[in-house]
Amino acid sequence: MENLNEKWEKLLSQIQEDVVEDLDLKGVLFLIGVQELQMGIKEFTKEEKQDVLHLAVCKLLTPYGYFKFEKVDEDGWPHWEEIKPIKNFTSKQQDALLKEAILAYFN
Repeated sequence: MENLNEKWEKLLSQIQEDVVEDLDLKGVLFLIGVQELQMGIKEFTKEEKQDVLHLAVCKLLTPYGYFKFEKVDEDGWPHWEEIKPIKNFTSKQQDALLKEAILAYFN
């Protein structure tokens, strides 16, 4: 059985073949956020890019009980309510949780 890091590296390789760029966790989160936003190709402001990353995190961690979907606003942006904080996790723990959630998302 592959461990988390091996599965993560395998997924990054698969995505990089399609995108032809070097991706890290933040890049994958951005791709997921853009996909979930479903607004097509557009330019994002710096603030919108942060919102796209947040959107991805909320979407990914909803099945784990950390967020609950609330609504889509009039501009088409989804909103979630935080149920359990992940701020108490170390950066390493947060990254591991997100990687696990991303792997589940792509399966």
